[in-house]
Amino acid sequence: MEVLRYGARGTAVYYLQLALIRAGYTDLALDGVFGGATAEAVRDFQRKNGLSPDGAVGKRTWAKLYPYLKGYTTHIVKSGDTLFALSQRYNTPLYRILLANPTVNPQNMQVGTRVQIPFDFPLVPTNVPYSSILTAWIVEGLSVRYPFLESGSTGNSVMGKSISFLRIGTGEKQVFYNASHHANEWLTTPVLLKFAEEYADSYALGEKLGDVLAARLFREYSLYLVPMVNPDGVDLVTGMRTSGGYYNRARQIADAYPEIPFPNGWKANIEGVDLNLQYPASWEEAKRIKYAQGFRTPAPRDFVGTAPLVAPESFSMFTFTRTHNFLLTLSYHSQGEIIYWKYLDYEPARSREIAEYFGEVSGYAVEETPYASGFAGYKDWFIETYDRPGYTIEIGRGQSPLPLSQFAEIYKDNFGILLGGMTQI
Repeated sequence: MEVLRYGARGTAVYYLQLALIRAGYTDLALDGVFGGATAEAVRDFQRKNGLSPDGAVGKRTWAKLYPYLKGYTTHIVKSGDTLFALSQRYNTPLYRILLANPTVNPQNMQVGTRVQIPFDFPLVPTNVPYSSILTAWIVEGLSVRYPFLESGSTGNSVMGKSISFLRIGTGEKQVFYNASHHANEWLTTPVLLKFAEEYADSYALGEKLGDVLAARLFREYSLYLVPMVNPDGVDLVTGMRTSGGYYNRARQIADAYPEIPFPNGWKANIEGVDLNLQYPASWEEAKRIKYAQGFRTPAPRDFVGTAPLVAPESFSMFTFTRTHNFLLTLSYHSQGEIIYWKYLDYEPARSREIAEYFGEVSGYAVEETPYASGFAGYKDWFIETYDRPGYTIEIGRGQSPLPLSQFAEIYKDNFGILLGGMTQI
């Protein structure tokens, strides 16, 4: 993470403030501005953690803050430690520690054992901009809090960032949800991550998820989630760029399309390829349409690339799908409050019925994809290849990136879709 000082602004400052608020500085504003109150909180945090209280957030200060962003810390067992004493020391419920440490015997605590201590707050934030690093912290934190989750990588982005996945459940029926194919549609990422956290917590506590026992879902289904297909692009839009060279190249690409605002209008990967126009489902027709619209070179959106699957991010989704047996897929985009369910004249069994169910539980319109946008998308390729239900869900209303203020309503509207993606199969 970058060094932050008084006067800094942006997404990294949001993460700093989020960590401080979780660490107990609850009166601090979460506004992405490193002002006087944030500086004072930083200095106090540094004093309490044995650091020089200079108010600058560098490597050592970030190291002390990371646990509050990942949602857990690690304790090395000392003589006399008990799990109950650790729960009191870290102000977290005993059941959370037991859940995160299934191999630790509470009756025989061995000195030197590493015990993971989850903090007692929801891990997935819904009030800060997202980025690849925040997504990685959340995936790590969820995997520690809920060891029954499987996590891994489907591949890497252009810049080498991991494209993470989560798996919840052990059932034979496999379903797949993905988000943030498009960079400025990053609000779709916390939709999937919040659902994953609620599902995992419901299963851990033996409760229902919605009106269905989470244990039943876990037993019957394997839910795979890729919350951020396009990490480089999201980082560009939200200001978490890590390489001046890639950023400068993206700026040059954007300059050739001055009618598209930069970076907020950026949908493509970092090289200017639209990832949801990369799949081998009438890709040549998508090329014809987009070329006619003027997108013949790398662009902030709508450039199909030089051939299908040349973008590593789309190729990773292609290969991930090919190595599984998904019965249904949801691809999350924004905006419009629309459910797109069909590709050409393909109509997989029950796909219309399920789409209508999604419309009922969400209030979203159920429509066929407009012709000009109806080719080379992930949904299109999945339906054509597998003849199984695939859907594009367009969340929210307005101009992407959608404001965080819409999140609560978006999540409420989509909960039934996310649950129904399993129960309707």
